[in-house]
Amino acid sequence: MSDIETSAEVRLDTHDDEFNRVLGGGLVKGSLVLLGGEPGIGKSTLLLQTVLRMTDLKILYVSGEESEQQLKMRAERLSSQSSIFNLSAPKLGEVPVRGMGCVNLQSSSLYILCETSLEKIYEQATALDPDLIIIDSIQAISTEQGEAFPGSLTQVRDCAVSLLRYVKDTGKSVILVGHITKDGSLAGPKVLEHIVDTVLHFEGDRHYMYRVLRGLKNRFGSTSELGIYEMQSGGLRPVGNPSEMLLSRVGEGLSGIAVAAAIEGARPFLIETQALVSSAAYGNAQRSATGFDIRRLNMLLAVLEKRAGFKLAQKDVFLNIAGGIRVSDPAIDLSVIVSVLSSTYDQPVRPLTCMAGEVGLSGEIRSVTRINQRVSEAQRLGFRRIIIPQTNMKGLDATPTSIELVPVSKVQDALKQMFV
Repeated sequence: MSDIETSAEVRLDTHDDEFNRVLGGGLVKGSLVLLGGEPGIGKSTLLLQTVLRMTDLKILYVSGEESEQQLKMRAERLSSQSSIFNLSAPKLGEVPVRGMGCVNLQSSSLYILCETSLEKIYEQATALDPDLIIIDSIQAISTEQGEAFPGSLTQVRDCAVSLLRYVKDTGKSVILVGHITKDGSLAGPKVLEHIVDTVLHFEGDRHYMYRVLRGLKNRFGSTSELGIYEMQSGGLRPVGNPSEMLLSRVGEGLSGIAVAAAIEGARPFLIETQALVSSAAYGNAQRSATGFDIRRLNMLLAVLEKRAGFKLAQKDVFLNIAGGIRVSDPAIDLSVIVSVLSSTYDQPVRPLTCMAGEVGLSGEIRSVTRINQRVSEAQRLGFRRIIIPQTNMKGLDATPTSIELVPVSKVQDALKQMFV
């Protein structure tokens, strides 16, 4: 081990702050990245607009599902300066590369190859010598060494293993696009996730205009980072301030709405938790959660009934995280409980009040991480009060703040501070 020499990895700037954050600071040179998501969610749009910004690199975009003309029209829609696009046959030295088209954006070199044969892709990559290769999608690519039909588990695995060997031998960066199945897992063998260096998941509700980019695996960075995009007619716009996006402000004065100070990765943001509680009209009470773990919701409802004395067994409870995103931060437990009780008694939460706290099985409010960042974000957005765990008071900075800090240790104490 002592004989091995190491050096800092070289990263390629994608010119997209959200993409760079999820990757851990940029795309590592010589890495194999897998981008998964539902069909039509915007994976190809995200990658195409990203490579159009990377004007300092030579990029080969391999499409096994779309034609050159379709990609050209998509690129024109993504660019506000569509007149500078020029589709032509690129030349390597004096020899043209057959079957390829080039989209030039100012000084960029983006080469389009519509091909499904892995051997022909290698042939063009050897002649072009690109810095980055995009393959859209891995399910459409096949190798002559495999006897199975394209898209099968065997072909997907063999192509991924071959591409991994190519990446490690040449030092080129490759991004694979992969579709997911109905149950939300990547289509193809599970070993595909073990082969690649980074697994990204692009998700979102089709009925909302927001998309979330998550890192599920990253050998060169954290897997807790989150990138948020807004789908517009001109493509995907990175959202630098997700708090303003997730807070509608129209719910002030309405019951069943509470604001939580959450953190995903290193980014703090405030979100609305919305709850609706009504009498069970058909006997069995229903439990439904959108953007939140349904099992954790059932646990929180049991804590309310056992520790705080609120009877919800004969009540239908519906929970929604505003904005159509999924949050896994346990610090929003307190806002879930508050929104449920606010809807139960049709009593609005005190205005300009937010909260952060994990709820334990005994009804205690447990401490949360990065409390200073949560308080600063709430203060920046104009909130006047924030409910925090008592145990987090020791970790707060001594710097005076204009927001009122309300420490609580039990669920009962927190509920007394929430309502008008």
